[in-house]
Amino acid sequence: MAQATARALVDADASGLASHGVLRVPLYCEHLRQGRVRGDARSSVVRSRGGCCLVDAGGGLAFEAMALAGQEAIARASEHGIAFSGVCKSHHAGAMGYHLRPVAEAGLIGMAFTNSPAAINAWGGKRPLFGTNPVAACFPRQSDSPLIIDLSLTEVARGKIMLYAEQGKPVPEGWAFDRDGHPTTDAKAALTGSLSAIGGAKGAMLALMVEMLCCTLTGAAFGFENDSYFEPGAPPNIGHALLAIDSDSVAGRSTYWDRTEALISAMLADDGVRLPGARGAVQRARASAEGVDIPERLLAQISRLAD
Repeated sequence: MAQATARALVDADASGLASHGVLRVPLYCEHLRQGRVRGDARSSVVRSRGGCCLVDAGGGLAFEAMALAGQEAIARASEHGIAFSGVCKSHHAGAMGYHLRPVAEAGLIGMAFTNSPAAINAWGGKRPLFGTNPVAACFPRQSDSPLIIDLSLTEVARGKIMLYAEQGKPVPEGWAFDRDGHPTTDAKAALTGSLSAIGGAKGAMLALMVEMLCCTLTGAAFGFENDSYFEPGAPPNIGHALLAIDSDSVAGRSTYWDRTEALISAMLADDGVRLPGARGAVQRARASAEGVDIPERLLAQISRLAD
């Protein structure tokens, strides 16, 4: 579990996603010390039927459980044409696109979802109910890097708010509300308040959809039933969902390859278009050769934890 977590966090930094990188180590360690996460947890498949399964993360960190969910989805989609893996009793899953890269490498289309502690108000309300609820998708290509789409359903990811809080900087107006529902630029108040849904009512409805997929199908706790990561609380029961589709079971793989490249060619014919996932691939190649930079203060924190 530690190795799976380390690989994911380092990959996030290498991909230019510092908000989901080793910045998270102090928080994860704090949760382990508090007993909110089990360091001895083992992930396992607890329910299985055809193309569907449920993975129980056992109250541990999410990354080993998500790897198992991905392996199951790949194997089941290869057999049945489509597969759904749910995960329960889990924790923060990091950058969701990371979990889909093995799916794309297997030549499958994938989608991944996760809920999280409450951050988004139901539309028209002031009380945060839904998590930031990131969604991700992967679309493999025959002879190039896959398209990897990854976004949270808030105006900004909570991890970016963490970066602002770590640096003692105010967040821009329109990003967040304090715990009383008032707009705020205080990063620390935003972490315990709520975040603006992307696209207003539309983003709130998408967050509701993710909450349903990740919790009603897995038995995981809804966002409002999970305590904040940033205050003392009970062990989380976060839910994740991963979908894999074999294009050969629909119009056929050759049709999928042809239609994918037709769309990408049309996109790239317009100057300034950047394919989703392309920047991360370039960043990872650079990081492999040059390493990554992290703030000295964070390095000192991690060094103290290592001692």
